[in-house]
Amino acid sequence: MYILGINAAFHDTAAALVKDGKIIAAAEEERFTHIKHGKRPVPFSTWELPFHAIDYCLKTAGLTLKDVDRIAYSFDPDGVEDSTIFEETLFEESDTAVAVGARNSWDTLFLNYIRKAPEQLRDGYPHHLQKRLSNSGDLTHKWEFVNHHIAHAASAFFPSPFSHAAVLTLDGRGELATTGYFMGDTNELKQIGSVNMPHSLGMLYEKITTYLGFLQSSDEYKVMALASYGKPIYLEDFRSVIHVGNDGQYTIDDFDPAEFWGPGRTKDDSFDELHFNIAHSLQKALEETVLKLVNWLYDQTHYENLCMAGGVALNCVMNAVIRDRGPFKNVWVQPAAGDSGTALGAAQWIDLQLNKNNTDRRYTSPMEHVYWGPEYSDDEIERFMIWAKMPYKRLYNVAKETAQILAQDKIIAWYQGRMEFGPRSLGARSILASPIHPDMQARLNDIKDREDFRPVAPVVLEEDVSEWFENAGLSPFMLFVFPVRNEKADLIPAVRHTDGTARVQTINKNQHPLYHELITEFKALTGVPVLVNTSFNTRGEPIVCTPRDAIECFWTSPFDALIINSFILQK
Repeated sequence: MYILGINAAFHDTAAALVKDGKIIAAAEEERFTHIKHGKRPVPFSTWELPFHAIDYCLKTAGLTLKDVDRIAYSFDPDGVEDSTIFEETLFEESDTAVAVGARNSWDTLFLNYIRKAPEQLRDGYPHHLQKRLSNSGDLTHKWEFVNHHIAHAASAFFPSPFSHAAVLTLDGRGELATTGYFMGDTNELKQIGSVNMPHSLGMLYEKITTYLGFLQSSDEYKVMALASYGKPIYLEDFRSVIHVGNDGQYTIDDFDPAEFWGPGRTKDDSFDELHFNIAHSLQKALEETVLKLVNWLYDQTHYENLCMAGGVALNCVMNAVIRDRGPFKNVWVQPAAGDSGTALGAAQWIDLQLNKNNTDRRYTSPMEHVYWGPEYSDDEIERFMIWAKMPYKRLYNVAKETAQILAQDKIIAWYQGRMEFGPRSLGARSILASPIHPDMQARLNDIKDREDFRPVAPVVLEEDVSEWFENAGLSPFMLFVFPVRNEKADLIPAVRHTDGTARVQTINKNQHPLYHELITEFKALTGVPVLVNTSFNTRGEPIVCTPRDAIECFWTSPFDALIINSFILQK
């Protein structure tokens, strides 16, 4: 039975396809359209379904839309019927809505677009995708609306390595919930509590993101990076508005940041100590608040395992605090923790509802990698390069020859196998470099046109991680930070952030054999089993997807080489 999952309500639009408990394909719409996050999370964009991601998932399985057994959409409009809280809080800060005095009209438009999604999928697809999306018939009988936080929780627990776990979901908002508490037991997922709007840690982080001059619902990770340069000068200000109870509940007072700290920063303003300290204080407030929630959840469940999802769970510094100071023995975070992951969670949730009574053992398999996106063969890539008159050559030992280039302190674009699902490049669509020289961070930030305070992250051989990073274990999805060992700090300065930590990815042979072999070859040349790994894109662009995307990015950016499957392009 094929279940198609769709996320489209807010942002990070995506699709996923599962069959009988197994993931077949998953991808974000942005990778196909070049529109960052797929779309902005505004009510008049809710009609924009991830048609290209859906088409890719169907193509991977050799299906048309008509062949799909169920379609799971990760938002339930019935969950907000007659809710004054929903009307008062959804998009309430939209300047456009305020200007026309039509906030409630936006709410109605938003929900109607969601209810009409089956008809939009049936009739609204782009013309060039008609081969797999046309003639699908009436989709309403296949359609299942799934609660947003249940979709987050399902994406966290069912692909996790645990048969029993507590589950915490944290994001801006779903239908009404902003935080969800669950218990997972084999094929069951039971909700035991929630925190509802208007109280939202995700929206608090978004508010400060905007105040600091970044793009809301997009640049929160930049605030996390900025925080490392500050001090908790304003932590008491945040504590004065965040109130955590003893029952897993919290409230956040409505406040204007300008009343605390003066006018906000605009996009092109420089950064000063005020901005560093606000970001740092916000990060500390988030960490101590979530730690209290985690302790409450542990007291309710007494499980030794914790699974997490929701956009807030992409905060790898917070995740490390939960790992190191929380009560749970093991912590697993969904690699596509943001809204894109709800496409997978919704599909798995419906798949389980239809099949869980047919098995007495675990129905789903642990997610050991994220390579669920498109891939292209050597023949396809070579035909394109010949057609485009590219000056390429074939490599006969890709890992060894690439390692030699990296050992010369050159920067390469690396394009291999199936594309990653989720926001991190993890060795399929990556920019790679040596971590040995301290100026490499600045060089990469220049190439990608990024702010100079942004760190770059390391990938390390799984078997060597504990020798280079303190208390480090498996971290295949780059969702936790670890301190760089003092005795190794001078050997890999490019990946050591200002606070002494690094956002680590570990890799083993089973996850991506060629990627692992490359780092092994680099270690043989340099003695360092670590590379810099950052996403293969430039500012304002999503991670590359197709060979054309990769080659266009390469030729319009100052990379030294592009390693694309078995081929190399050099400047």
